[in-house]
Amino acid sequence: MKKSIFILMSIFLVLSLISPVLAETLQEEEVVLHFFYGQGCPHCSKGLEFLDSLENKYSLLRIEKHETYSNQNERELFEKMTSAFGEKIEGVPTTFVDNKIIIGFSDSIASSIEEEVKKCLEFGCDNPSDKIKDNETIKLIGDKTTAFEKLTIPAVISAAAVDAINPCAFAVLIILVSTILISSDRKKALLAGLAFSLSIFISYFLMGIGLYSAIQASGLTHNFYLIVAILAIFIGLFNLKDYLWYGKFFVMEVPRSWRPKMKSLIGGITSVPGAFAIGFVISLFLLPCTSGPYIVILGLLAKATTKSYAIILLIFYNLIFILPMILITLAIFFGLTTTEKAENFRQKKLKILHLIAGIIILCLGIGMLIALKLGMI
Repeated sequence: MKKSIFILMSIFLVLSLISPVLAETLQEEEVVLHFFYGQGCPHCSKGLEFLDSLENKYSLLRIEKHETYSNQNERELFEKMTSAFGEKIEGVPTTFVDNKIIIGFSDSIASSIEEEVKKCLEFGCDNPSDKIKDNETIKLIGDKTTAFEKLTIPAVISAAAVDAINPCAFAVLIILVSTILISSDRKKALLAGLAFSLSIFISYFLMGIGLYSAIQASGLTHNFYLIVAILAIFIGLFNLKDYLWYGKFFVMEVPRSWRPKMKSLIGGITSVPGAFAIGFVISLFLLPCTSGPYIVILGLLAKATTKSYAIILLIFYNLIFILPMILITLAIFFGLTTTEKAENFRQKKLKILHLIAGIIILCLGIGMLIALKLGMI
């Protein structure tokens, strides 16, 4: 009964956090376009006529018009806007929509503006003036690190810790080292364990780079981060389910139907190069139970960091991920434990590991939802 009450309270808490953000997200978002013009400019006049017709055509389009010839405040706003976009533009007409700057006006430019508006209406986009606020925030703190970016390192450590204590990877490593130790060659077992850990590191790092690039190329929106936040929360709840009712319905581990095949692959390994090679194959088997936290972090990095910084954090993440594998390998080599003791420990602490993982990733997801609500993301 206590377990049921606990899980129901957790679900209620999650739903209460998700509901307002989800409701806000599902509302149709207004598209804001900024048009800077000068009184008496012929191209500007044509642009104004076109934008009036465009505003009448699309009910969710709001056009902010700024006359710069006679209004000092609007000129200053234009300078701030161009500076925030990293441009130095002095002429009008100039249109800002989402992350695009469109200079001048003609029939082809009119078509380009309408295409951008259509994309924004379909996929959502940012208000260009928000870049001014972001730019002022960057100047205030003295570098290009925003408040949200400062949260990435704790988030990376937390998610990597969840992956590091994952019982799936422990089980695979113990099977591998046990197989190698049949030959009674402890040095070979040490090198095999380290080679296996290295191949897992390389495999996950390369997958991370690929997914990071794909996420960035897809064009990130507010909705994407809502999905990632909800994914993190459900992964956390599913791990809590494995703590409370392990084995019921499903487990956040390698699917049971895959395990015989995985064991047969590992069982045939008797050499260090073989252990290194099998690591790449086994990493695919581990994906169902280790990819959740990784995808959450990749989504955050794609938003908050440059690619070079993301690569550094991914190296850091995967070093944390393989650290327990290395420690177990060293402990077995130096006689501090045996594969049997390590497996017994894993079995005894299985539910506790799911509990720790569930709490960490659930907190990460809730933190992302709060950040979404506060406009930090």
